Amino acid sequence: MKRIVKENKLIVFQDKNIRRAWYENQWFYSLVDVIGALTGSANPTDYLKKIRKRDEELGFYVGTNCPQIEMLTESGKKRKTLAGNTQDVFRLIQSVPSKQAEPFKRWLAKVGQERIDEIENPELAQERMKAIYEQKGYPSDWIDKRLRGMAIRQNLTDEWKERGIEEQRDFAILTAEISKATFGVTPSEYKKLKQLPEKSKANLRDHMDDLELIFTMLGERVTTEISKEEEPDTLSKSKAVAKRGGKVAGNARKETEKELGRSVVSGNNYLDMKKSRNLDE
Repeated sequence: MKRIVKENKLIVFQDKNIRRAWYENQWFYSLVDVIGALTGSANPTDYLKKIRKRDEELGFYVGTNCPQIEMLTESGKKRKTLAGNTQDVFRLIQSVPSKQAEPFKRWLAKVGQERIDEIENPELAQERMKAIYEQKGYPSDWIDKRLRGMAIRQNLTDEWKERGIEEQRDFAILTAEISKATFGVTPSEYKKLKQLPEKSKANLRDHMDDLELIFTMLGERVTTEISKEEEPDTLSKSKAVAKRGGKVAGNARKETEKELGRSVVSGNNYLDMKKSRNLDE
């Protein structure tokens, strides 16, 4: 059974959104989105249907080679979407009369190669993320902690997958358990505390300070170690492990708060911190 092994991503070609998913060790792109980017059609779904009928060879090729992959719709719901890898998209382009064909080919080759390069050399992905955070104005010591936290988080999600956890909803449940035990609030409650827009895609961790990141890492790392040791085989057992891992970080947080005389859990977010730094300069 084929399985999507990476989270869906959204990329942009000349202001056109194109959904893609990491599937069977390569990027697959929404063919409807590709048509929309190439043609500017108001109804790219119908356009794709028409060219598949007009070009029988293309229709057979797409029907044979292009899988239906779950991707997010504009409404935020997951739907099966006809998708193709780089080779499939190149075949589709051959049937689409568009001035955008050549620049799209170059762009497609570039974004596909970047991901392949990062898999072969993970340090490239870290360097890319570091550059993005630097451009946003984050200090270098914060960036180092954030990147380390990403690695720890990846180890944890890999461990959960080993225990049979695959649904994003279950990942969210387990993450909430760790957060509640570590900070006394769930991630959604933490976002409200930091006054992050409810419907925004803002990453909570991008709005944490050094101590918040450190205790987040501690809770997730301890959870990973306990899970590897005990190998829980149900979601319920993994929840219990998550609580225990978070509790270790929570106890450390409470001891730190006693020493500092203040709460580690902060309502500050990155936007506020950046404004403060700008005023001080």
